[in-house]
Amino acid sequence: AGRVGLLIEAAMAFGTGHHDTTLGCLRAFDRLLGQGIVPCNVADIGCGTAVLAMAAAKCLPQARVIASDIDPVAVEVAEANLAANDMAGAVTCVAAAGFDADALAGRAPYDLVFANILKGPLIDLAPAVADHTAPGGHVILSGLLTHQADEVGAAYARCGFNHVESDEIVDWTTLVLAKSG
Repeated sequence: AGRVGLLIEAAMAFGTGHHDTTLGCLRAFDRLLGQGIVPCNVADIGCGTAVLAMAAAKCLPQARVIASDIDPVAVEVAEANLAANDMAGAVTCVAAAGFDADALAGRAPYDLVFANILKGPLIDLAPAVADHTAPGGHVILSGLLTHQADEVGAAYARCGFNHVESDEIVDWTTLVLAKSG
């Protein structure tokens, strides 16, 4: 009861929802919703199969949701997964590195940003995430081995984010941060 089912075919993209990093993001998102936080403008950066974007669109039908990936094949897989879940048009999918697409920049600022990628790209993206997140907005970051979480958190703190919570699942950590404002 209270669960949202999604059909995910990973094909040549990452993200079926079974990996601990994706699970951490979904749990963090669920906790935000449980706290009464209702994002209206959501970005999934490095979306892979778009499982996080689809979860946001299913749980927040009034929200504008955009998903991007650097890999055009992943964007095709994301669009196929949206169609397979009768969600075509519920999420805008674009090929882009970070926020480097007019469709992404034009929708900013976001009140929720997912980025489930890797430590290096997450650190590199910190200034851009800060530029594209609304004051008081949340970011859910994962793809981090537990020993990498402090370094990533520090990079985001330097860009104006405050730590909200961390969740460790086996060797992986998910960070939830809020932008000062």
